[in-house]
Amino acid sequence: MGSSEVDLANQIAHLGTSCLSANSSDMNTPAINDPRPVLYSGLTERLVSEQLVSSASAAEIAEQARTQGLTLVQELLEGGHVESTTLARLVSEEYGLPLFDLSRIVEEQLPTDLVPQALIRKHKALPLYRRGNRLFVAIADPTNTAALAEFKFATGIATDTVVVEYKQLRETIDEVIARQDEVFDGDIADFASAEDYIPDLEVEEELEETDFTKLADDAPVVKFVNKVLFDAIKQGASDIHFEPYEREYRVRVRADGILQEVVRPPKGLAPRLAARLKVMARLDISERRAPQDGRIQLKLSKNRSIDFRVSTLPTLFGEKIVLRILDPGSARMGVDALGYEPEQKALYLEALDKPQGMILVTGPTGSGKTVSLYTGLDILNEPERNISTAEDPVEINMEGINQVHVNAKVGLDFAQVLRSFLRQDPDVLMVGEIRDLETAEIAIKAAQTGHLVLSTVHTNSASETINRLLNMGVPAYNIASSLTLIIAQRLARRLCRYCAAPETTVPETALKELGFTDELLKGSTIMKPVGCKQCRKGHSGRVGVYEVVKITREIAAAILNGANVHELETAVRSAGFYDLRRAALKKCAAGLISLEEVSRVTID
Repeated sequence: MGSSEVDLANQIAHLGTSCLSANSSDMNTPAINDPRPVLYSGLTERLVSEQLVSSASAAEIAEQARTQGLTLVQELLEGGHVESTTLARLVSEEYGLPLFDLSRIVEEQLPTDLVPQALIRKHKALPLYRRGNRLFVAIADPTNTAALAEFKFATGIATDTVVVEYKQLRETIDEVIARQDEVFDGDIADFASAEDYIPDLEVEEELEETDFTKLADDAPVVKFVNKVLFDAIKQGASDIHFEPYEREYRVRVRADGILQEVVRPPKGLAPRLAARLKVMARLDISERRAPQDGRIQLKLSKNRSIDFRVSTLPTLFGEKIVLRILDPGSARMGVDALGYEPEQKALYLEALDKPQGMILVTGPTGSGKTVSLYTGLDILNEPERNISTAEDPVEINMEGINQVHVNAKVGLDFAQVLRSFLRQDPDVLMVGEIRDLETAEIAIKAAQTGHLVLSTVHTNSASETINRLLNMGVPAYNIASSLTLIIAQRLARRLCRYCAAPETTVPETALKELGFTDELLKGSTIMKPVGCKQCRKGHSGRVGVYEVVKITREIAAAILNGANVHELETAVRSAGFYDLRRAALKKCAAGLISLEEVSRVTID
């Protein structure tokens, strides 16, 4: 340990004597989205007593925080009501937490590899130092208990809070992330975009298509492919498309659920790019007439790697190759990061806590079903539980869970794997997808005999999921007795927090035609995308929209009585569970998504 690292450790250790745990009852801070004014009285009194704001302004700020679902500290930070250095001092004194000067740290010594970069960005919180089973976290708003809880969940380490000045924290986070990105890019960090790495075909010798080794090992092509992959990771993309056409070749990425073109390399590069990607995925580079599936693992740093699921498809003008980006960190984001409403989250956690039953997650491809299931498995992943999964394919490797990749070519389908699981003393089973009656019957049998089963079905809503099982031939009494919870979900683009502006052009009558009620409109602020350097056309990231339905006695009775989809829908609404449209409208009323996104991801 170097002298500067020892100095940092000593500073943090000294702070640790006065740090309060994020879970300490002494802190008496409100949970995020629960801005109760009674908890703000101490801080607002300090603001007024030090003549930083007037009494009327303090009341107005507290009301704005309550209306927007923010903590008082968040409102003060984002609204610029108080100079950030002064606010840091007041927060430190009010909550009895140490105040730390981030200029004294050495960035290279921060344990940032313990926490996913997405969490650091999302919560504007930075891990400072780990000592034993304690992680000291720098944050400007210690009342943001959701951030501290997610850090604890992601690391498995108890967190202690250290208050820092907001502007200093934001600058440090930007520098740390930029430094990590440079590590990711290696020797191509100096280039601004993938276009800088398009090889110049005019100075290269023409290659015979049968010279596969030279095609794959072409140095400029290797660097170009690496640049595309790294750029996609930094953008938070979910998929990369390499697409050959008659006169051109293009590369597109799917970010925030929307495909966008990033570069158009020369058409002559098609065989080289295909060969390089197939070598990385350990596929047969000489086979260009049949589809192939493979996997690439890209190591970003000592403690972080990203997997890509690779699919090749012979098209009219060459092989189209699609890479699905699989980030293991997404499985440890925590249930709070998924975007469930509080009552929906409670239902999911309640179902996961049951020793038996079936939880089904439904929605189209790309709606986040896999992340929802993996998050549930991560919650259940304890040494005393035997957890096994059957997946096609295994997308994210999870330590402590027995994962099986089904292979229909050798007869290893979902049903066969499930039968084997039941002879392996299981507690929790996850089936990638229920596609047929045989798989459904075995899964239901497992749910009825003391096992917790999680799976997916491709339908659009909870009531359609029940109907799909009935259409497969599953008896109604088996569905009613085994099914515990259904989650239908979509992913909507989240509005950029830096540039979103109030939507003032849509009258209230039009909003009500879209489905808004007086209750939803009360105190809400409808926002619209604008666009800035921090986002993509006014959007940054995605948020889940959910319909979470617990199978109540009334719904079970409707199933047993042979109810059709419309009757099941009525039973679900009568039980008080709202549909995807209502869930999207709630997100819109909270200023998280735009009206256009409500219409894009849900049907009225």
